[in-house]
Amino acid sequence: MTVIRNLLFDSGILKSQSFPIPVISVGNLAVGGTGKTPHAEFILSLLQNENKIAFLSRGYKRRTKGFYLANEKSDSLVLGDEPFQIHQKFAKVTVAVDEKRVDGVEKLLKIIPDLQVIVLDDAFQHRYIKPGLSILLTDLANLYTQDIQLPTGKLRECSSGSKRADIIVVTKCPADFGNPDMCEVIKALKPEPDQPVFFSTFIYDEMVPVFSDAAVEAWTCERLRADKAGVLLVAGIVSPQAIVNYLGNYTSTVSTLFFPDHHAFTPKDYILINKMLDELATSDKIIVVTEKDAARLISNPFFPETLKSRTFALPIRVNILNNQEILFTQIIKNYVTENSRNC
Repeated sequence: MTVIRNLLFDSGILKSQSFPIPVISVGNLAVGGTGKTPHAEFILSLLQNENKIAFLSRGYKRRTKGFYLANEKSDSLVLGDEPFQIHQKFAKVTVAVDEKRVDGVEKLLKIIPDLQVIVLDDAFQHRYIKPGLSILLTDLANLYTQDIQLPTGKLRECSSGSKRADIIVVTKCPADFGNPDMCEVIKALKPEPDQPVFFSTFIYDEMVPVFSDAAVEAWTCERLRADKAGVLLVAGIVSPQAIVNYLGNYTSTVSTLFFPDHHAFTPKDYILINKMLDELATSDKIIVVTEKDAARLISNPFFPETLKSRTFALPIRVNILNNQEILFTQIIKNYVTENSRNC
């Protein structure tokens, strides 16, 4: 089905629409797990101080439909967890959701006539929009050239779809991933001559309270080590093992409770979370969640008051490896500058 659809777009039977401002797409070929949101945040952080910028997502698993513009009362139920996460972290960025991206862009341009840049989340297969800059992500542990299409594999479309990308980023690399390994990956990906390939890793920042209005003690990773504290890691993401490994650097007591990606937490889940936390064999213990899970927990009315002061999110950010961050940044900023309109 995707092969036929792509042929219709490639032949011009189905039309892709361009827009008069820079549009940057961050997406992948596989189903989830490549780090789209942290990479989108990286781009937003590069551009937000110099440009009027918007972030547009379909708002996966939200309870609303059509176009919705984030406001001070929005939560993950109306936006979806990832757009709500962006809305919380980037005060200067307009966040909107619309399953029809063309409609979403048109509405944003109407609402904000002097808008300068739009970042599209998970839009690589949404070909009704033709982005000016398309960034394709692939997980080092599951390169798209080593995968096959659904339902047997995890690819949404054939790996040949990668030819539409302007930039390829290999994500979730070890921090010490070296040049020889990078060369082998590039050989495996077989990029086009005009497709630069970058490699990224995640950096974990200090934990932050999920419920900032609760009476919260300050917890850091170093305090975990000093107090020999225990951690219950609760995660509803595709690949949580890297977080387990990271926390293991600071405490030998890490219990895990994993849920499917974008999991909607229920009262039964909270009973289990409370039970597993109590069972940790340490006097000091906390709950650690991902930022994406935190976005859903904040919006959930059933989260127990007794757990709020003990629940922390572990933020992550992207680092481009091999001293290539300046080049990566330059490509993005040059694209925006060269394609900006006079507002």
